[in-house]
Amino acid sequence: MSLHLSHHPPKIPQSLARSMARWYNDTLNISMSTNSNTPQNPMRILVVDDDPPSVKMTAFLLREEGYEVLAADNGSDALALIEKEDPDLILLDVMMPGLDGFETLREIRSRYAIPVIFLSAKGETSDRVAGLELGADDYLSKPFEPSELLARVKAVLRRTEAYALGEPSDRIETGGIHLDPLTNRAELPNGRIVELTPIETRLLHTLMRNAGRVLTHDQLLNSVWGTNYGGYPNQIAVYVRRLRTKIEENPDDPQHLVTVRGVGYRFEV
Repeated sequence: MSLHLSHHPPKIPQSLARSMARWYNDTLNISMSTNSNTPQNPMRILVVDDDPPSVKMTAFLLREEGYEVLAADNGSDALALIEKEDPDLILLDVMMPGLDGFETLREIRSRYAIPVIFLSAKGETSDRVAGLELGADDYLSKPFEPSELLARVKAVLRRTEAYALGEPSDRIETGGIHLDPLTNRAELPNGRIVELTPIETRLLHTLMRNAGRVLTHDQLLNSVWGTNYGGYPNQIAVYVRRLRTKIEENPDDPQHLVTVRGVGYRFEV
């Protein structure tokens, strides 16, 4: 069963349709209510999409897993909800009227470190790269399998929770760069402070604490994104390029984040 970006409800099995009908009768609008089997403090997920059938289906799937769901059908309302409700994760569509997903993420990243997963019918490599370069934690193309969506959600939340509990939490100083994982900030040798996204912080921390050692793409994926995460072939390259623009004096001639062709990357002191 796949979700489609469409203005017509997707075809679903009768059993699931009956379950959704019962749920829909209980709540006609997306709200912050949760089912009786959820924990007292469930993770809160904001779904931002201008296609009502997609929002209803996604919300149903998330609630069945015990998550609390918020929803917005445009970027402006999403930003207002983020300010008010402080969600744990955002599922963000790209193609929306007014403030599209990319612009919305730019606004989010200028204020918050909340993890974001893009859900979009624009599944070309260039679109994925653009989303990741803006600071998204993941990018899932429509149509997608519900099981894959839930797996991605769990993986991102698991990484975020582990990081919040202090993995890694220690400040580190290498090559004149001071990195504080708790604030997602790095102080450069010239004293300038740069703001990082959570993924950028984890990636830089991993490279810095292994300074001088070449880390393969698989090692970085496992350490930063978690085991069993497939990712995209150029995903790490996207984040390394973003980090270079923030911490290198000349991103085109990096002195710290060095590429070892065909292998991976090394942090040079």
